[in-house]
Amino acid sequence: MPFVDIQSNLPASSFSEDFLKKLCSCTAAALGKPEERMHLVVQPGLPMLVAGSCSPCVILSVSAIGVTDTADKNKEHSAKIFEFLTRELSLTADRITIQFHALQPHQVGKKGTVVSFL
Repeated sequence: MPFVDIQSNLPASSFSEDFLKKLCSCTAAALGKPEERMHLVVQPGLPMLVAGSCSPCVILSVSAIGVTDTADKNKEHSAKIFEFLTRELSLTADRITIQFHALQPHQVGKKGTVVSFL
C-alpha cells in the first residue's frame, strides 16, 4: 500500500488525470506493487525553493512497506521515477528530489485495523 506525495511549485494544470494515471503505473511498476494499492496526492502551486532557486521543481515522497528499506532498492526506484518525472514534467534531474520512507505494517491503518492484522 504505497503512498506517493508530490509537492511542487508547478501549476495544477501540469498534473492532469492522465499524468496521475501514468505516475501511478510508473511508481507501481518501480516498486513492484499493484496499481490498485497505490495512493497518490499532488500538492501543486506551492511556494518552493530548492537548491537556492524558485525555478520549477518537485519533491516526491514515497512511503511503502517492504520495498523502500534499502539503498539498493531505492537506487533502482529512484532511477525509474526520475526518468518518468524528467520526461513528463520537462524538469532537469537537479530540480527533482525524492524521499523514501520505509513503513512497517503496524504504521498503516486500513479497514478499521492496521495492515499487521490483515
